[in-house]
Amino acid sequence: MASSSSPPPPLRSVFDAAYIRGEFAAAGISSHFIPLIWKYVLQNPRSGDLDAVPSLPAAAYALLRQKFRPTTSTLTTAAESKDRTTTKLLIRLKNGESVEAVIMRYDTRLGKYDGKPRPGGVRSTLCVSSQVGCKMGCRFCATGTMGFKSNLSSGEIVEQLVHASRYSQIRNVVFMGMGEPLNNYNALVEAIQVLTGPPFQLSPKRITVSTVGIIHSINKFNNDLPHVNLAVSLHAPDQDIRCHIMPAARAFPLGKLMDALQSYQNESKRTIFIEYIMLDGVNDQEQHAHQLGKLLETFKAVVNLIPFNPIGSSSTFKTSSDQNVKKFQKVLRGIYSIRTTVRQQMGQDIAGACGQLVVSLPDERSGGGATLLSDIEDIRI
Repeated sequence: MASSSSPPPPLRSVFDAAYIRGEFAAAGISSHFIPLIWKYVLQNPRSGDLDAVPSLPAAAYALLRQKFRPTTSTLTTAAESKDRTTTKLLIRLKNGESVEAVIMRYDTRLGKYDGKPRPGGVRSTLCVSSQVGCKMGCRFCATGTMGFKSNLSSGEIVEQLVHASRYSQIRNVVFMGMGEPLNNYNALVEAIQVLTGPPFQLSPKRITVSTVGIIHSINKFNNDLPHVNLAVSLHAPDQDIRCHIMPAARAFPLGKLMDALQSYQNESKRTIFIEYIMLDGVNDQEQHAHQLGKLLETFKAVVNLIPFNPIGSSSTFKTSSDQNVKKFQKVLRGIYSIRTTVRQQMGQDIAGACGQLVVSLPDERSGGGATLLSDIEDIRI
């Protein structure tokens, strides 16, 4: 009678940091070798062979063959905008689901600083996803229409940067793609710890995490991720409007959220970035600007006004007029002295703009390729 042995567990990503460190420790192999493996995969993203990693102990090669793959996700499609400033990546995960990441290229010399041309040159920001879908259900956000499907592992989050590195040298990372990062907190922290160590060596000051306001996670954010930027998707200056456009806000009352942000700022001494999507007739009137100004007047904050991108013809919201956006900005700047910017729209021809990141994959048996409907709820640099 044949034995019914269970199949071996699926191979894990070498970028699942806690898992690979645990396996190396159990095998008596120094964790100092792990960044060498990451460096090799980063520099050879198309190689599927971990035996080619140089200078490891023999026991490490045996362990890698038995339990790990260089990456568990695959890059399915890369769509580039006509002006070549934006590249949207469709990435298939090992569970068969897909997420999107977006590379945005900025030429810092095109702006002015103190009336003089800015130094520097082209730099790239990567917008990454933390979940497939999202539980938050924001009514203006395409990802919210998907519902929640699954969390990404820390390795799957890091792998988005590995895939993107084939196209650009990434300088900044923003967690503003699909999902609510603070609802996948442990994987988020682990991924950022990998990204700020060797071989990636990203500065934590060049990493921004955007949240709708998960209070219990904000309370531990500075302790776990010091020097990382926090962006809050506020989108309304009072609780009623917030609940209307962001149903999850009922669980995070505005007063308690602002208290948590004040405690965070007192502890971290860092500027808080406020994301505010401009919805015609909903939250874009002058009185709303005054309400927002009063709400933020005790904070060191930067407000980023985001032009709304309608999600298909069925959207119940409309884009604010340029005139209303300018009036809103003028109130915040002129009366409340709050630094206020207006989001630069990028990648709209490839559905890579704000509020449009949702993955739609047709039935592959029909012979159709992947269709990108897309959805990034927020992008900030």
